[in-house]
Amino acid sequence: MLVKVYGSAVFGIEATIIIVEVNIDKGIGYHLVGLPDNAVRESSYRISAALNNIGYKFPGKKIIINMAPADIRKEGAAYDLTLAIGILAASGQIQFENIDKYVIMGELSLDGSLQPIKGALPIAIKAREQGFKYFILPKENAKEAAIVNDLEVFGVNNIMEVIDHFNTSELLKPTYVDTRSEFFKRTDFSEFDFSDVKGQESIKRCMEIAAAGGHNIILIGPPGAGKTMLAKRLPSILPPMTLQEALETTKIHSVVGKVKNSGLQYNRPFRSPHHSCSDIALIGGGNNLPQPGEISLAHNGVLFLDELPEFKRGVLEVMRQPLEDREVTISRARFTVNYPSSFMLVASMNPSPSGYFNDANSPATSSPAEMQRYLSKISGPLLDRIDIHIEVTPVPFNKLSEDTKSESSIEIRKRVIKAREIQTKRFTTIDTIHYNAQMNVKQIRKYCKLSDESNNLLKVAMEKLNLSARAYDRILKVSRTIADLAISEHIQSEHITEAIQYRSLDREGWLG
Repeated sequence: MLVKVYGSAVFGIEATIIIVEVNIDKGIGYHLVGLPDNAVRESSYRISAALNNIGYKFPGKKIIINMAPADIRKEGAAYDLTLAIGILAASGQIQFENIDKYVIMGELSLDGSLQPIKGALPIAIKAREQGFKYFILPKENAKEAAIVNDLEVFGVNNIMEVIDHFNTSELLKPTYVDTRSEFFKRTDFSEFDFSDVKGQESIKRCMEIAAAGGHNIILIGPPGAGKTMLAKRLPSILPPMTLQEALETTKIHSVVGKVKNSGLQYNRPFRSPHHSCSDIALIGGGNNLPQPGEISLAHNGVLFLDELPEFKRGVLEVMRQPLEDREVTISRARFTVNYPSSFMLVASMNPSPSGYFNDANSPATSSPAEMQRYLSKISGPLLDRIDIHIEVTPVPFNKLSEDTKSESSIEIRKRVIKAREIQTKRFTTIDTIHYNAQMNVKQIRKYCKLSDESNNLLKVAMEKLNLSARAYDRILKVSRTIADLAISEHIQSEHITEAIQYRSLDREGWLG
């Protein structure tokens, strides 16, 4: 008998429906075709043991299984439940009247219980698009898949529940999630708050500007100055995610199996990879099934690179294109995958190998030549994509010992949200641009016009401070954001003056 059941393969962050054709005939043998990998080929052993342990039989006949389309590689153990139900249906052990309306996925244990799978959300989205009515999968993934409307999602603990669902009146109960209601009543207050930071008012101001305009920022200062503390608190002042952003972020995290029972991701991600990570770990990839890297897992959030010069130069250089394009394209001989990677880059670094400025009072100092060599590990093209460079100095004792609390993240966030609303209105007609940091040369010339006074001020500053030509557009972008925070329609001279201060690494004596 021939039976067709349906599963799915996840490729990048998109899913493809897989038709599993099971044919049982006279003879002996088990033949699985359709480009399965070793994990899929081994499924027969797991299925056989699981069926025996729940009182069902693995047919001792000739079983031919085709997984179509055959030109897509099928990977992982998530097809176990699909294959098992197909074998039971083809051998007449279960009823399969409406089985063509189901997508079935799950990894089997030898006792018949189910292990969670990766990519449940993309699969659920594709199942709805293709007109399927039901989705059976492990219970741990049910809340994640139930985010998708107009699709009944059944979470099960073991294969026996699925068999009873088809054979008896013991129907499975669908999992329901009111996505919009859950999203709008959520609380996403961070455990890290700017009120915990003593002093560093100028750095907090920089972080506010970076958050308001979506600007990349680099913090330069000695150990213990508070660089990491400040970076960890940046997500707390970013605007809340929209529902569309939350779905995009959840989809990426679903592919790597980081969602499960948590459902929709409400908070902006904060990723902080160690400086020993490889280029593949950072941008994504892999030999067979390409996985998203840290820059994609930070999509709609913050990517924090601590001790930037300690990263391998080749690892940092692969970020140049994703920083510009807001997506990363992974190309191999047999596939090309696109992952979104629209994130804010926050980097921190010491000014020298010893960690301290050239100061006689510091515990250790470095010569100007050593500082130059250390800072030169970061390429000019990468710095070109970082809008704000700021020096972080240690907090004096009298500030640390103060009892007064600093301004909270909630108050800062209110100003950031107002500035973002201005930018959203400004770029309403441009689909690819949502905030100031995304402006290209054309938009800069249109929205960052300067008065003669401001233009002369910028000219003098670039000449006197030896600022590089690449700093020009960055200063205009940042000054536009400063003006938005001040609710000013036009860029004033004080906005330009403040923006000029945030280009430390362009000055002669840093990188030359």
